[in-house]
Amino acid sequence: MINLLRRHGALLLLGLALALPTGAGAEVVKDLYTGQAPVADRSQKALAQAAQEALSQVLVKVSGSTEVLELPGIPAALNNAMSQAQQFSYARTDDPDQPLAARFEFSQGWVSGLLREAGAPLWTANRPSVLLWLVQDSPQGRQFVNRETAPELVRKLEADFRARGVPLRFPLFDLADAAALSPAQAWSLGEVALRQASARYRSDNILAGRLSELSGGQWLGDWAYFTDKDRVDRSASPESREDFLGAGAALVAETMAARYAVAAGAAPATGTAMTVSNVRSYADYAAIVSWLEGLELVEQARVEHISGDRLQLRLSAQADAGQLAALIQLNKRLVPATAPGATDELRYQWQNP
Repeated sequence: MINLLRRHGALLLLGLALALPTGAGAEVVKDLYTGQAPVADRSQKALAQAAQEALSQVLVKVSGSTEVLELPGIPAALNNAMSQAQQFSYARTDDPDQPLAARFEFSQGWVSGLLREAGAPLWTANRPSVLLWLVQDSPQGRQFVNRETAPELVRKLEADFRARGVPLRFPLFDLADAAALSPAQAWSLGEVALRQASARYRSDNILAGRLSELSGGQWLGDWAYFTDKDRVDRSASPESREDFLGAGAALVAETMAARYAVAAGAAPATGTAMTVSNVRSYADYAAIVSWLEGLELVEQARVEHISGDRLQLRLSAQADAGQLAALIQLNKRLVPATAPGATDELRYQWQNP
């Protein structure tokens, strides 16, 4: 393998890095540093207000929490958002009440620096997707919310999860799903039935909800969020269905961010040692290095030694070993060889698909 690496240059590594997907269980969220807000017209005042809203969206997506907007230094940055935008453009929307919007893109480095100075955590663009089962109690009975039964709710859900930077997936609702889970079963929010029905989608993150309207026009709903380790339940009496949907997106984003977002700093000056075994080809090597260097908090994954199928790396990052382990667990092909936190050196085994 050493000779193979010596014969191939950086160009091949770049090509493989672009071609190889991220690890199973995580997706790279696009437009993480882009926000869009409606504008009444093309005036500078309207543009400045839209820039503030767009930057707010970016900060919430990157940190994982709306509380970031109250941290020291953030309000001042919002007031100066227009001057920090790398570029902006106007776009037409499908909303007849707000047909025009402005779209802004901000520098990843500037946003990350702003959050670090404010003491906020950073949540990388590699994020787990969540599978959603939602049942609505309607005049037609209890039925799943999907593109056929409630297309307007699906669009709202997609917008809410996109605003929080969480990849959203829906079941296919085909015959296999119908046999595995009925609306009545999903309504009970039973963990065993939901996990079994979701197994075909290989998702570690499952969000299930139920929503009903009372005779007085009030709404009642419940969310249950399942991860590979825990279950989080949240009940709500929202003023509208839209509020309930937004609460589901917030529940997932805040729970994920609490697990995966890390505060920059506290990293050893010498970097963090990482060993990966079962690296048997150049493609394995390229996939590991390119994925690691794609994490925002990892500045460099430097190869120190290669012996047989064992790859030894030194990670220069803005996080310590424990924080890096929390990020690396998103790549299901990197299987921990030791318990997280058991040593300052990260040890993994590469799992071929």
